[in-house]
Amino acid sequence: MSLPETVRLVEVGPRDGLQNEAQPISVADKVRLVDDLSEAGLSYIEVGSFVSPKWVPQMAGSAEVFAGIVQRPGVTYAALAPNLRGFEDALAAGVKEVAVFAAASEAFSQRNINCSISESLKRFEPIMQEARAQGVRVRGYVSCVLGCPYEGQVRAEQVTPVARALFDMGCYEVSLGDTIGAGTAGDTRRLFEVVSREVPREALAGHFHDTYGQALANVYASLLEGIQVFDSSVAGLGGCPYAKGATGNVATEDVLYLLQGLGIETGIDLDRLIAAGQRISGVLGRANGSRVARARTAQ
Repeated sequence: MSLPETVRLVEVGPRDGLQNEAQPISVADKVRLVDDLSEAGLSYIEVGSFVSPKWVPQMAGSAEVFAGIVQRPGVTYAALAPNLRGFEDALAAGVKEVAVFAAASEAFSQRNINCSISESLKRFEPIMQEARAQGVRVRGYVSCVLGCPYEGQVRAEQVTPVARALFDMGCYEVSLGDTIGAGTAGDTRRLFEVVSREVPREALAGHFHDTYGQALANVYASLLEGIQVFDSSVAGLGGCPYAKGATGNVATEDVLYLLQGLGIETGIDLDRLIAAGQRISGVLGRANGSRVARARTAQ
């Protein structure tokens, strides 16, 4: 299969990235990050999450962040809404697209959201119903698609029914997430080959963590399978509070550098993106997790 001509990057740094930081981050810094990413040319940014601050303290203030950002035409500003209450709060904040998430592993589902996979999918039904009524688009996530911190290996055949259920209930796109970052290029190709028998490739996305240093190889493997949407996080921010040892999402800068080298168009300005990553890394008092950014800023 030939490589796609264009790719859409879904920037998850402000949500999936920042939710794992230990120190408090101000609403102003979150707003600045989202605005920096918009200016760099990202067309899809996951801004925050409407969950109880008791469970995810860093996502407190998501409504204020939505109120503070400059919403550019043609850019999707999305939020995670794991239950109906979260969906209603997102709607009240003016959110036009939400994401829901399930797991391919029963053990992870129980540890993460205290219910089985089938129970989690049932919880989404009222969200999907309300979203249809309100004209809000819904994107689905499946976590632990290439391995689970509690169950070990996860087979592609376990992922398929979960991805299919999300697609059938109305998620226009389903992102398959290697939460612990243990997958390899061969695993990744087989995953998309198997899942695409039930869910069209154009409705699938890849979400890779870089724990084992395989994320970029997995992105390339996905491109060979015709996948054109990838989740990534500026400066490699992130991890997973329920997957010990999992490092950040693949850095947006590194994915962009790979895509540019392949002649694949994204509409994103690499220099502005690096500047955005440098700024938020400075706010967090940590090294930038993007190798491309570190190499460029060292020159």
